[in-house]
Amino acid sequence: MKKHAIIPVFIPHLGCPHACVFCDQNQITARSKAPSKDEVISFVDTWLTTLDDVDTVELAFYGGSFTAIPIDDQNRYLEIAKSYKDAGKISKIHLSTRPDAINKEILDNLKSHSVDTIELGVQSFDDRVLEISERGHDSVAVYKAAELIKERGMELGIQLMIGLPGDSYKSCVYSAEETIKLKPSLARLYPTLVLPGTKLYDMYERGEYTPLTREEAVMRTATMYRLMMAAGIYIMRVGLKSTDVINSERLGEINSGTYHPAFRQLVEDYIAREKISSMLNQLSGTKHKKYIVKAAPSWASSLSGHNGENKAFFNKEYPDFDLVFATDESIAPGKFTITTK
Repeated sequence: MKKHAIIPVFIPHLGCPHACVFCDQNQITARSKAPSKDEVISFVDTWLTTLDDVDTVELAFYGGSFTAIPIDDQNRYLEIAKSYKDAGKISKIHLSTRPDAINKEILDNLKSHSVDTIELGVQSFDDRVLEISERGHDSVAVYKAAELIKERGMELGIQLMIGLPGDSYKSCVYSAEETIKLKPSLARLYPTLVLPGTKLYDMYERGEYTPLTREEAVMRTATMYRLMMAAGIYIMRVGLKSTDVINSERLGEINSGTYHPAFRQLVEDYIAREKISSMLNQLSGTKHKKYIVKAAPSWASSLSGHNGENKAFFNKEYPDFDLVFATDESIAPGKFTITTK
């Protein structure tokens, strides 16, 4: 039985008061206009036919700043969602928005429509990064919004971007640490992509912005992931999904370091490689040469790595060790054990 499923309804760029340097929601969501009431109902009904034996089903409004759109439009969508929840067809209502589009009145309305989870597009806790990225708010707005959401008993989600203009390894770690302090239920980590039609694209063309390399993007993201996972935060997603826009030839060249269809896999592979290497280094000089390296089933692929890259790395770096990879359901995700064979 599948435990959790999300029905994603995309509402692109409606009502957002700012044009951040990186943002083009129409391209990211591959939609040019918001769906009508009938379209939403048809979409949800179709999804529900595919979700037999699922413990938790969420209807989620993604793609734009939901609470910044006109209240009547908000309520039309929320009434649809609430009708499914009241009928027992979904378990939760989930939405994403901007930190400065949250206040007590907005939350009262969301609460009256049985909204459960609110994700804040925080992007960074570094005020300089927020300013350069033209977010239109500072980090104070994030803390205020998070506090109000948690006061209402709603689940808090935090979305962070890695490699924005003015960003650094230090500011990325700072954003992860500040996220941990807010104790959200979930988080998303997105390496920055350069999309045409955005100010960031113009900055790139003028030589004012350089995207992260693959090594930088994976390393920074892995550090943040590791910190947040250790704090018990569920990392819901790492990296954007594939779209025709992202996969265009020009964008592939620009974003070769920050976009990969299996970016989460690359990050988890990096974490596994670092942790296992540290354990193997401690075993150097011991009489045993054969070892079983175990991980949770959900991390099994990271033992050998994407395209076998971790396996090749271990064979090269530790030629004296005979390593066997296996899984163990008793091991927590992201943890590893090494025993003699």
